[in-house]
Amino acid sequence: MFDWDAVFATRAGRMKASEIRELLKLLERPDILSFAGGIPDPALFPAAEMSAAYASVLSGSQASGALQYSVSEGYRPLREWLAHEMGRIGIACTVDNILITSGSQQVLDYLGKLFLSPADTALVTWPTYLGALQAFNAYEPAYDRLTPMGNRTADSYRERAAKQRERARVKFAYVTADFSNPTGETMSRTAREQLLDLAEELDIPVIEDAAYQALRYDGEPVPPILALDIARKGHINETRTLYSGSFSKTLAPGLRVGFVVAAEPVIRKLVLVKQAADLHSSTINQMAITEVAKTIFDAQVAKIRATYRERRDLLLAALARHMPEAVRWTKPEGGMFIWVTLPAGMSGAALLKASLESEKVAFVPGQAFFADGSGENTLRLSFSCANAAMIEEGMARLGRLIAAQLAQV
Repeated sequence: MFDWDAVFATRAGRMKASEIRELLKLLERPDILSFAGGIPDPALFPAAEMSAAYASVLSGSQASGALQYSVSEGYRPLREWLAHEMGRIGIACTVDNILITSGSQQVLDYLGKLFLSPADTALVTWPTYLGALQAFNAYEPAYDRLTPMGNRTADSYRERAAKQRERARVKFAYVTADFSNPTGETMSRTAREQLLDLAEELDIPVIEDAAYQALRYDGEPVPPILALDIARKGHINETRTLYSGSFSKTLAPGLRVGFVVAAEPVIRKLVLVKQAADLHSSTINQMAITEVAKTIFDAQVAKIRATYRERRDLLLAALARHMPEAVRWTKPEGGMFIWVTLPAGMSGAALLKASLESEKVAFVPGQAFFADGSGENTLRLSFSCANAAMIEEGMARLGRLIAAQLAQV
């Protein structure tokens, strides 16, 4: 048999299967109560509106354009709509500051390709989005912990990067500022300003992953980091922040339509990356998204928020009823996730194994979200696809199992 491992690039050794994608297979088992996949509830998809949009796009003069090659930057009417929407949240920009991608995951891959040379350092939170680690890993970076603002100096980050390899640099800071995956936590305005201060000192970009930004259920909105950067610099083309967004959590993930908003020089470079990768994102999907977004976007988001808010509240209440006192969890103001910290010495991975065998409850062990493999005693729960009965029964089973394991210590 041909030895494929012998010819793979060195980066291939850092490509690992996603624990979350593997756990999604459990959704096919009717006996499993799954809080694992952070996926939108398909019952909330605007299927009728999308069907009408595709019918419209494929009729008359639009049909040929919908099925043809298109420009790499993306469908202009969609970028125009996005520019208007960005303005509503404090990000003044034009179509020239926006690139349409095949989901926001593609943005992360492109940015890794654009910025990272082997052994360069990416600053990420502990924990951070697993998909970001997977996207960046292919470009062979080192990781350093983006600590609470003020706990590390710019010089300390530079010194650690230099130890990785001669002339290695800190290249960017990556954060999910709103309702992060996996913790559900939100960066305060002060933390965002301090991150920009650090980025100025290190002279690096900030990648702002805003996949969940629209899913706020309570509390006061915090300006996006890019909006704060624009306020400092006066114009988006003078900023260092790249804002990554998606329609996956608001309209439908299967369409794979995401976008990045940034200064024109980096957008122009990302367009070249796009041309080399896949020429352009699906034209017909962009056109359909535009039709639907222009008519029902605000109403669709309001519907999603109402549904997920109720499920978050139910899960928080169930955790309070059923978890042993030693267990702690976050109380997010939005998003899809609650982060659970088990007592020291417990293993989220071992708990999952036992849970699948005895209680038939699935979740994501937290260790996969840490660049250094720490966080063994953590786990992530998603409430987006869970109904009231499932939440109550699932947390009762999980709490019972955790209590039983604690009693054996």
